[in-house]
Amino acid sequence: MAGENDNPNSGCRIMTFYPTMEEFRDFKRYIAYIESQGAHRAGLAKVVPPKGWKPRVCYDDLDDLVIPAPIQQVVTGQSGLFTQYNIQKKPMTVKEFRRIANSDKFCTPRYADFEDLERKYWKNLTFNAPIYGADVNGSLYDKHVEEWNIGHLNTILDVVERESGITIEGVNTPYLYFGMWKTSFAWHTEDMDLYSINYLHFGEPKSWYSIPPEHGKRLERLAKGFFPGSAKSCEAFLRHKMTVISPFILKKYGIPFNKITQEAGEFMITFPYGYHAGFNHGFNCAESTNFATLRWIEYGKQAVLCSCRKDMVKISMDVFVHKFQPERYKLWQAGKDVTAIDHSLPTPEAAEFTDEQQADAEEKKRSVAIRPRPSPPRQLVRGPTDDPVRLEPTVDVPHSLTHFANSNQFIILILPPYVYG
Repeated sequence: MAGENDNPNSGCRIMTFYPTMEEFRDFKRYIAYIESQGAHRAGLAKVVPPKGWKPRVCYDDLDDLVIPAPIQQVVTGQSGLFTQYNIQKKPMTVKEFRRIANSDKFCTPRYADFEDLERKYWKNLTFNAPIYGADVNGSLYDKHVEEWNIGHLNTILDVVERESGITIEGVNTPYLYFGMWKTSFAWHTEDMDLYSINYLHFGEPKSWYSIPPEHGKRLERLAKGFFPGSAKSCEAFLRHKMTVISPFILKKYGIPFNKITQEAGEFMITFPYGYHAGFNHGFNCAESTNFATLRWIEYGKQAVLCSCRKDMVKISMDVFVHKFQPERYKLWQAGKDVTAIDHSLPTPEAAEFTDEQQADAEEKKRSVAIRPRPSPPRQLVRGPTDDPVRLEPTVDVPHSLTHFANSNQFIILILPPYVYG
């Protein structure tokens, strides 16, 4: 997992990773690694688990699982700007939900490729409101599965539960999401600007749009301009998860964004202050929760929260500052702990990989420093006896080799200026 360059992912593109089973076993370390490669700069990354890894042996026994509060997603708007309203429906089983999702009324339309399906999604967003089996408490992981177990990630977010006894459903516990064609998640960042992990257990794909965290403020300004009433009522109205803005609008107004499609058996990771949105291609099931690294603490301290709803998630940052930033705790309590966030920097846990990158870069520089000049063409000259002799070029040798004392990668041959054969 050695690093590859000095300024990884400066283009803020969504990256896809393929860990080995050995790398996959340590969740926190692998998250640190992908940040050392710049994955966080896109706000979203894909991780494809090693072949043979499965979180559950069989999914055939889910028919009787109850979705307690399915929501019908009614969307209003036009010209790429929409508002999504969620109407709660009566409980239903997964079997009933699947039957509705696969019915003629709600099933996925025929399409040629992703671009074709994407066009149909945005064209038909306001018609035939689909039903989303969202926010279902629970996990589908088999109990013996340790790798990337969404119910047991053991990150610093677990400090909240251990030290305060607070359980926040869907934040430090897993949620299940049963989707059908055209069910959507509107533009938002995670509660408290946390990380999130999403695993697609089975079914049709899920498409994602994301905006690099360094451009998140631009999306907020755009949204406030188009939805001034919502912005006046709540400074963090995007946390209501009701605002749907098409990629065509983003492109028109110069907001950088990326898109990617998640297939069954793949993970998606969202990063602090990474705005994302998306939709399901058809009947599927995903599992998700939030997590944190040391880098998140500053985001949590500065997160702008919804001020108009009592049920919005709020985590006291005191325990995190006291435990992980003790030198700043008094400033924090006094309201004077102000630090500008550099979205390009990886989490401190990535130091082992960024140090490797730096060492590799220095090694390359040393290699270039002693690389001999290109040899001139060998030529035949006449000696005193007119017999052909071969003229070998000289080899440049540095005057001092002390800086190579710790390297075993170079063999230095010192030859006379010319060797006559």
